[in-house]
Amino acid sequence: MRIARLIGIMALGAALLGCKGAPAADLSQAVLDNIFARKSVRTYTEEAVSDAQVETLLRAAMAAPTGINLQPWRFVVVTDQAVKEALAGRNRMILSAPVVIVVCGDTVWNHRPFNEPDGEEISEPNRNWTADCAAATENLLLAAEAMGLGAVWTACYPYEERMSVTIETLGLPENVLPYCIVPVGHPGGDEQPKDKWKPENIHYNRW
Repeated sequence: MRIARLIGIMALGAALLGCKGAPAADLSQAVLDNIFARKSVRTYTEEAVSDAQVETLLRAAMAAPTGINLQPWRFVVVTDQAVKEALAGRNRMILSAPVVIVVCGDTVWNHRPFNEPDGEEISEPNRNWTADCAAATENLLLAAEAMGLGAVWTACYPYEERMSVTIETLGLPENVLPYCIVPVGHPGGDEQPKDKWKPENIHYNRW
């Protein structure tokens, strides 16, 4: 398991830092191994998650694809226990994790019309924000797996009760909505990845 994690870290480092020292085939396999090893980790030890590790997670999240390169994702890193208690409700994972990352999205797109680059800036809804935040969240989870950390995607959007508590607790501006909450820590159990491969869910050319 430790070897697999080291390989995953090597692949993540290569992806984030542009490392070209390892053979491409080895890095490709390491990336695939990390994807298949990812699992939801719901229990954590008391070991701290460093600032450097958090930054790596966020760098990975921000490397996700994004519509029209709007990058609407915003992140709130929570380490204060009182804030975690306010966010948690019945979600005990939030309380036990040393770090909680709230993935949020800017729902407004401020821009100038493409055919009037010098025109007046206009605002309109960003209809891609949930897809972009989902991609960023998956990148964050894969990075956590590669680094030997545990993380789990807990839903926030579109559940009004969860969203309202999160908005109030974090003081989010009107145009920013919470998408999901990701507790992060060192795994405290022995969770295993699930085999979700189902050929019956695949169709070719048409349904």
